Amino acid sequence: MADKIRMSGLISGLDTDAVIEALTSTKKQKVTDAKNDQKKLGWKQTIWEGINTNLKGLFQSNLSSMRFSNAYNKMATKVSDSSVASVVTGDGAVKATQKLKVESLAKTAYLTGKDLNGDSKDKTYTASSKLSDLGFEGTDTININIGGKNKGSLEVNENTTISDVLTSLKKAGLNASFDADTQRFFINAKSTGEASDFKLTDGGSGALAALGLAVATEDEMKADDFDQTQYATKIDGSSAVIYLNGAKFTSDSNTFKINGLTITAHDETKDREITLTTDTDTSGIYSMVKDMLTQYNKVINDIDKYYTADPARKYTMLTDEEREAMNEKDVEEYENKIKSGLLRSDSNLSSLRNLLTASTSIGVQIGGKTYHLSDFGIGTGSYFDTADNEKHALHIDGDKDDAKFKDKTDKLSAMIASNPEAVEEFFKQFSQELYKKLDGVSKSVDGRRSYGNFYDDKKMKSDYDGYKTTIKELEEKANDYEDKLYRQYAAMEKTLSAMQSKSNALAGLLGIQQ
Repeated sequence: MADKIRMSGLISGLDTDAVIEALTSTKKQKVTDAKNDQKKLGWKQTIWEGINTNLKGLFQSNLSSMRFSNAYNKMATKVSDSSVASVVTGDGAVKATQKLKVESLAKTAYLTGKDLNGDSKDKTYTASSKLSDLGFEGTDTININIGGKNKGSLEVNENTTISDVLTSLKKAGLNASFDADTQRFFINAKSTGEASDFKLTDGGSGALAALGLAVATEDEMKADDFDQTQYATKIDGSSAVIYLNGAKFTSDSNTFKINGLTITAHDETKDREITLTTDTDTSGIYSMVKDMLTQYNKVINDIDKYYTADPARKYTMLTDEEREAMNEKDVEEYENKIKSGLLRSDSNLSSLRNLLTASTSIGVQIGGKTYHLSDFGIGTGSYFDTADNEKHALHIDGDKDDAKFKDKTDKLSAMIASNPEAVEEFFKQFSQELYKKLDGVSKSVDGRRSYGNFYDDKKMKSDYDGYKTTIKELEEKANDYEDKLYRQYAAMEKTLSAMQSKSNALAGLLGIQQ
């Protein structure tokens, strides 16, 4: 409704605005109630989205993988000397004790140029210095070979700069720099191993020697007057060599992938051997079960928190005036009380809670014996000693991260070590059963639920959007009613004004002073 200027109550003396405000209050309250209901529905959607996210985490990750045997085929490898090598145990690894010898580590090819000044410090060269500044005349070609392959060449002359040389080296795939402080080139391969080793050659006109990049040949090094300071120093790139159970393996890096093991060499052993022992990773299986239960508890505690919360109806929605009179923190705390009670005794929550708690009591037949979670030291806490929103949470006896249960006997670790087959079979069937049930309640329901969701997301969105139409209609009705009342009171004022005019005229004719 557009803003209007109304002159009311001038004749009747009535506070027309106050009267009309009172008469329209019921209709305006309906607008406010609809807006509040929409807001609460929006809060409810947000709460359900959080619960749904946690359920999907349990359903799609933990339970999904634990349904299959390969999730329990976890192996770990102990290394007798961790300073020599480290091992990551992957799929395909088998129980075994193996002998490892590291003959050599992979090295990165590295070339350190000679000091271009030598003993004389009267000159300083920079990246912009030309080959003519270094005493080079004529032309030459510098060839760059990496891993036995030509990776580029540079035609040089007196005007070629040190920067030009660096650019060509980098373009070919090398790391290259010139240090003005030490007056040297520093060049190295980007990777370790023989495949990344490099060699620089020229056409014989001395370009490399002028740049301090010439490496002495074997014959030059054998000469009696050989002076290393006149040459660059080169460390060749080399591959790593190890022996596993006597078999030789080479790699351009210090990492080897062999039969499910990723072995990274750290130091050479020469003729000494170290031991690699691969066995069942009891801690890995324990962590997998614990991670699943942690995600389960996150879900069930959330459900319990909202299902048993104080009813939201205990708290009325704040009016604009009330919000303005409170600080932001107080408003947030008050509204959180409303939010927490929106799903109290919710039927959908109840169904999910019953489904989850019922699954924790299943028994699994293994070798003629029925196993339950309690046989693995897993159960809920004491009813009278547990918070309302944690009564259905599952705990592992002996869990060092659980203050109330850390001092109890660790049955789960013991079972993993002594009877891993029973552990695998039980949790595989447990996961399959819970996965199947959750899958059943996350099916798509036309008009109510999207596939993979555990709440009526479509219905809630539709209802939320429906409030927009309802609110608009209620606002229009309230505005129309208000306009109608103002027209009626305006007509009354007009009638009273006309009557007053006639009264004044009659009084004038009769000589009556008003």
